Amino acid sequence: MKPLGYVIHKLGNTEGSRRNSMIEIRKQIIYAMLLGDSYVQPTGKLNARLRFEHSINQIDYLMWKAKFFHEKFLGEPKFLSRFNPKFGKTYKYIRWQSSSCLEFGEARKIFYEANKKIIPANIDSLITSPLALAIWFMDDGYLYRKDKLAYIYLPKVTDIQQMLLLKMLKHNFQLLPVVKTKKFNSFLFFNVAETKRLLSLIRPFVPSCMSYKVYFDPVSTDPLLEK
Repeated sequence: MKPLGYVIHKLGNTEGSRRNSMIEIRKQIIYAMLLGDSYVQPTGKLNARLRFEHSINQIDYLMWKAKFFHEKFLGEPKFLSRFNPKFGKTYKYIRWQSSSCLEFGEARKIFYEANKKIIPANIDSLITSPLALAIWFMDDGYLYRKDKLAYIYLPKVTDIQQMLLLKMLKHNFQLLPVVKTKKFNSFLFFNVAETKRLLSLIRPFVPSCMSYKVYFDPVSTDPLLEK
């Protein structure tokens, strides 16, 4: 089943159930993106706008996410470049900002305190679906195919907030990663068994343009061919 179709299939059979479920799905996507580098810009006391920003190679993924908020992302995304003096390279990326609305403003209230991003204490009641887990991994995760290990890189948050993420993953998805730090960057480390469990949960929600992030074989997308 196509990933977007899979999500839509879960919305229910009546107009009311589809509308209510889509509201919840959009929340899950926003919350998952805010676990990483996605940014919600305040535009007043109540409203805010959501910013998508990805490398030029992930334009299809950006467009896929924007489909869930089609009425908020009008016009065209912008193609930009940024020079990194540390590596002496110019990186091309794509940015698309939404219109301002209460929906994104409410999410900002949850994930920001004094203009600083946090992991809210009730994160286990916010990230509850494999779709959210898939978005989080596609945005901030990495699969080491050779070793069959997965990482999810974390924003700069407190140790207590890291523990909240571990509790959420255990309680909602029966996943047991550990937090590790390398070169001052913290990440969730999934061993081989936990990586397989993670990938089996999120694969149905991953669009084909991002399948390289969830299969050990970079050519095949058939889990039956995995070793």
